[in-house]
Amino acid sequence: MKAPESCPNCGADVPAGAKVCPECGADEQTGWSDEAHASGLGLPDDSFDYGEFVKQEFSQVKKRLPYGIHWFWFVVAMVVVVVLVVGALRFF
Repeated sequence: MKAPESCPNCGADVPAGAKVCPECGADEQTGWSDEAHASGLGLPDDSFDYGEFVKQEFSQVKKRLPYGIHWFWFVVAMVVVVVLVVGALRFF
């Protein structure tokens, strides 16, 4: 489908060969429809469930070591300690 010269959704000029409207996001797949500018963005609508949103966004529990140390920083600290010990042993 060839892009229209002006977007049927918002009226903006659409460059030749464009796949989407630069203003509202309408595109070939949606048939340059009114739904295009907000579809797939995850914006709340009438069926938005706040409880489900919170559950999806914040339910992952990060694995932490004792005292709240994240595993990445634990590994970094261990590498630094090993480098310091090896460096100190070279001088003795």
